[in-house]
Amino acid sequence: MNKTFVVNGMKCEHCKAHVESALKDLCGVNAVEVSLSDHCVNVDFDENKVDAQQMKEAVEAAGRYELEI
Repeated sequence: MNKTFVVNGMKCEHCKAHVESALKDLCGVNAVEVSLSDHCVNVDFDENKVDAQQMKEAVEAAGRYELEI
């Protein structure tokens, strides 16, 4: 499944890297593409292994970011 989420709180390349890393570390996430200018992230994932709530929790644990689901 491929889905785009809005991520609030990203301000720089360092923020982008934190969000990307948090999502890539989740089992079931195949690919992550973060757009700093659009404040969003496109995630390709296996919905049988990971869900939006788990992604939200991982992103929010990585810093002062909020993933909208």
